[in-house]
Amino acid sequence: MTQALARTPSRDSHGHIDPLELRQALGEFPTGVTLVTTVDPEGQPTGMTASSFNSLSLSPALVLWSIDKNTGCFEAFNHCEYFAIHTLTAEQQALSSLFAKRGVDKFSSLEYREGDAGTPLLEEFCARFECQIEHRYDGGDHVILVGRVLKLEQQQDRAPLVFHRGRYAQIS
Repeated sequence: MTQALARTPSRDSHGHIDPLELRQALGEFPTGVTLVTTVDPEGQPTGMTASSFNSLSLSPALVLWSIDKNTGCFEAFNHCEYFAIHTLTAEQQALSSLFAKRGVDKFSSLEYREGDAGTPLLEEFCARFECQIEHRYDGGDHVILVGRVLKLEQQQDRAPLVFHRGRYAQIS
């Protein structure tokens, strides 16, 4: 059996790793796909697709995710007090793609309800976490948002939507 040799990543004159190579290497780690929702300062629903979701603590119940500072809805999430994370089902690939787009009214044809804090909540998901901001941390070109889980729901027996090597994948 032949194994591919690991190669040293390309670096620029300052010793920084090429972002494209880093992105490709990170793509080797399969992730679940989530939609994160909140309301903007004008009270309008906003949301985005994110694969940077992780558990942080069981006690207290904390989760984290990160948002690119250049994302269209960055200001809404950077100033919100509450947000919801929906882990998507394998059937929600089109919804994930919609929420990954910029400049589109993502909620115009979408059924949702408002949570206790006014956060948009989707009805279909594997799991849903309603959170209050606990911390924000600078993370280079991203901001890391830590949320305290206030409520959670699960819809059992749902296959999750997975992302691997730059495309959607399925668990076999």
